[in-house]
Amino acid sequence: MVGVLALVLGSALALSRMKIDIFPSLNLPVIYVAQPYGGLDPAQMEGLITNYYEYHFLYVSGIHHVESKNVQGTALMKLFFHPETNMAQAMAETVQYVNRARAFMPPGTVGPFVMRFDTGRVPVGYLVLSSKTKTIGEIQDQALFKVRPMFASLPGVSAPPLFGGNQRTVVVKVDPDRLRSYKISPDDVVSASSSIFRCRCWAAWWRWG
Repeated sequence: MVGVLALVLGSALALSRMKIDIFPSLNLPVIYVAQPYGGLDPAQMEGLITNYYEYHFLYVSGIHHVESKNVQGTALMKLFFHPETNMAQAMAETVQYVNRARAFMPPGTVGPFVMRFDTGRVPVGYLVLSSKTKTIGEIQDQALFKVRPMFASLPGVSAPPLFGGNQRTVVVKVDPDRLRSYKISPDDVVSASSSIFRCRCWAAWWRWG
């Protein structure tokens, strides 16, 4: 009777404290780093990009080995860690050494994508926004600056991404002869366009924030 009672009480305690999720957190010891750089062939990607990353990744705690694949304009690196590695700490160290390795890379190198894939990160639901009075751009602004921050502040939710909508694209076509007449280089046009874009982004954030 004592054994049966202990088994019943232990089962009830275990059920009350058991975490419920669609997929368990497997803590897969793998991190992916994808580095884009347009215009470089695989050999140039390996010599100018991948080698610097692989050299710095050897300093990450718990690293087992690194596999890399270079294609036209993209370098994909797969970092394997030992099974008992704290992957949260490994992720933080990987980002730190990514920033350190970028100091040795060619000018204009954009930031890479550092990702972890785990079954526990599968979305549990989707929120669809629609309106008969607002445009797609207005709905996208509402979702980006109002709805997304509300969900990102919930416990266990990590910056849910947005899908759909129209991405605004601005194409600037310049006349080389007029640029030379005004003594302006293409880099000056790029810098001015970037400054205008940043100002518009801050204005949109202030309006919706």
